[in-house]
Amino acid sequence: MVVNRIADLFFTIGIVATYYVFQAVEFNVVFGLAPYLTNSSLLLGGFEVNPLVLIVGLLFLGAMGKSAQIGLHTWLPDAMEGPTPVSALIHAATMVTAGVFLLIRCSPLLTCTPSMLTVITVVGAGTAFMAATSGIFQNDLKKVIAYSTCSQLGYMVFVCGLSGYAVSLFHLSTHAFFKALLFLGAGAVIHAVVSEQDMRRFGGLLKLLPYTYAAFLVGSLALMGVPFLSGFYSKDFILELAGSSLRPAANFAYMLGLVSALFTSYYSFRLLYLTFYGASRTERTPLEHTHELSARMAFALFILTVGSVFLGVYGKDLFVGFGADTWGGAIISPAYTTLYHISAEALPTSIKLTPLFLSVTATTAVFLIFMSSSNSQPMFLNDLARQGHYFLTHKWCFDDVNNSFINKPTLQGAYTGPFRGIDKGLLELVGPTGLSVLVRCLSALLTGAQTGRAYDYAGAFLAALYIALLFASFVLYDTNCVATFPVSLL
Repeated sequence: MVVNRIADLFFTIGIVATYYVFQAVEFNVVFGLAPYLTNSSLLLGGFEVNPLVLIVGLLFLGAMGKSAQIGLHTWLPDAMEGPTPVSALIHAATMVTAGVFLLIRCSPLLTCTPSMLTVITVVGAGTAFMAATSGIFQNDLKKVIAYSTCSQLGYMVFVCGLSGYAVSLFHLSTHAFFKALLFLGAGAVIHAVVSEQDMRRFGGLLKLLPYTYAAFLVGSLALMGVPFLSGFYSKDFILELAGSSLRPAANFAYMLGLVSALFTSYYSFRLLYLTFYGASRTERTPLEHTHELSARMAFALFILTVGSVFLGVYGKDLFVGFGADTWGGAIISPAYTTLYHISAEALPTSIKLTPLFLSVTATTAVFLIFMSSSNSQPMFLNDLARQGHYFLTHKWCFDDVNNSFINKPTLQGAYTGPFRGIDKGLLELVGPTGLSVLVRCLSALLTGAQTGRAYDYAGAFLAALYIALLFASFVLYDTNCVATFPVSLL
């Protein structure tokens, strides 16, 4: 909630800035006027900025939080405490796809800001690489799939930076099927082994859960981009588009995309190996309760399996085919993007097969590493390797940096300033604490005056009488300076 409130703040400011510049927030009005403001400027804090760059930047910061881009992604792996059907919905169709959908829907606005497109490309490629490398050493079954979602969102974002909005929507749609399939398959495994999520305690579940394994295998192969499955048609086309694009940062995105594809295949097959292959590492009690899915759960996995297999081959022409009018023109594709599509289709076969070669390499590496070791986790004997392992298992230390430089200083400043100075200081002084102290002090004075001695009371009475007469002499003093009760008579 905290991370998304940060993104919502920028998103709200972006909407306000849109209204300030265009005097409207309707898509048709904003998109129609945007091309006329490409060379305009707005004075902000003594600096001249392009209003379109400002608006797109603010909207993109909002999208970064919703779609877990690098820097605002820390909530995603920690959101795995919920039920797996909820995780499947969040990662496939709702929460994390909202930011990508925002970028796709605002494609006419993004096209008018080439500098922001470069930023979007770099951020998306960095997210894909960061999440892919963070997932290779995770041991929580659902966290591995969560980092996979974060990595695939990076692909969708950086292809938006290359103006391939329809391609991003295509991958968003195919990803929804195989990612929901993986999460529901993970839920089936967790349910079968009595709520255990650590992959190091699985192994050998292939014989006990054959149907779940088949569904998991299809989802993992689609994620890896194996030919003729949905992920192959969408993810590989993103890489081909990046490899043939002449846009700034396209080569950077292409290289990081290839490396991310390598690590995606590695952690996908590592998940399969630790969960379903090899010797069983599960305790006897969970194994006694292990059972296959019910008919209703199996039917849900079957529907998602069909989508993971056939949506790519039958949906490619609908989304990114030549002349495809995706959503009736709601998503625009500049003329040069169509040229990139042609270049992507004309790439040499060796380049097109590079992601497949990397997938085979990663799969072979998994077999070599885990079949040569009796442990489910390879050992690191080199100090540099151990430090790298710590860096990756701790999610690039983003949580450590946030805690050290943001959370702790913020909490300390909030304690010493507003809390101790205002809440427990000023407000308590003039509020309940101050009133209680005042009452205690007055009661102490009154208690001290009760001595029980008659001469003390007589002296107090005479002092009070003197003060009363003195006060009356000033109050009743007439205009001729004659006091009705002269003090001298006393």
